[in-house]
Amino acid sequence: MTPDFWLERWQKGEIGFHQSRVHDFLPKYWPDLKVERGGAVFVPLCGKSLDMVWLAANGHRVIGVELSPLAVDDFFREHELEAETRPAGSFVVRSAGPFTIWCGDLFELPAEALHETKAAYDRAALVALPPSLQPRYAQTLSDLLPVDAPILLASLYYPQGEISGPPFSTPLAQVAALFGDTHAIRLAETRDGLEQSQNLKSRGVTALDESAYILTRKR
Repeated sequence: MTPDFWLERWQKGEIGFHQSRVHDFLPKYWPDLKVERGGAVFVPLCGKSLDMVWLAANGHRVIGVELSPLAVDDFFREHELEAETRPAGSFVVRSAGPFTIWCGDLFELPAEALHETKAAYDRAALVALPPSLQPRYAQTLSDLLPVDAPILLASLYYPQGEISGPPFSTPLAQVAALFGDTHAIRLAETRDGLEQSQNLKSRGVTALDESAYILTRKR
């Protein structure tokens, strides 16, 4: 899967993955991470997610990374924010209020972008990546995030082969394989998510588990 895949999805408006509400795992489990108010939170592959607005409303600075300039433009426009723009290597960085979004390839993000980050929130980044790229993603998070920064991770599982991703089915065993060497993994909740995922249901998914994990770095 190449960057052009995602750029084309945004250009065509094929963004069924974008949700018109805050993911309910976020307010339910975010307090478990005990992130201080004012602390910066990293949101990988952020798109124009409303979850970023929730994090900001709850006292956090938000650092996102997103490949599509259209997604970044939409986020600031839809929230009536006048963003400042600056170049940073291969990235264009746009900032307004509590939000800073690095527009470019996640795998090229410089460490300086996240050196003050207190936590990370992954609603749909891991599952957006094919299994062949997921180890690189997990390693990138481990390399970039400070060692004391926990991660709230939302993932999903559906019967293998029912659809071709994205999103990609990523069960507990895969999460453990990706993060188990570096992080302690707590499964906070698994629930039936099929009725709330009409897009996947219409594509042929017959069963869907949604799971929330809290990852903390091993010492």
